Amino acid sequence: MVDKQPPSGSRQRIDKWLFFARVTKSRSLAQERVSGGHVRVNGQIVRQSSHLIGPGDRIEVALQKRDIVLLVAKPGERRGPFEQARLLYEDITPPPSEENKLGPLEQAARLPGSGRPTKKERRAIDRLQPGEPWSDD
Repeated sequence: MVDKQPPSGSRQRIDKWLFFARVTKSRSLAQERVSGGHVRVNGQIVRQSSHLIGPGDRIEVALQKRDIVLLVAKPGERRGPFEQARLLYEDITPPPSEENKLGPLEQAARLPGSGRPTKKERRAIDRLQPGEPWSDD
């Protein structure tokens, strides 16, 4: 089955555009993001993956670790490399503020039930603790 692509100046489904712009890894993940209410188009929450977007629309996507704000430049034709996907939008995401940045202790924290730390993680934890951990003083 051949999927016809929209012409250059037309509108496109939001889930396809998120996939073509490499915001999500798959179209089904893009549909889950949209139906979960994690996507806003021009300030309005969108819950239908069939919502059409076009050039000039502002898209806000809440990802797991950060929120991004994109301005649609053109619809996508296919999922290509990052250099081509970057041409589909203008990234207007504000830089993270100082209070939202994680400190070294929060970065080293592990989730409960995530198992034993690896050797690399143990060394990072040891660097955070003051003094020699194995001294005989």
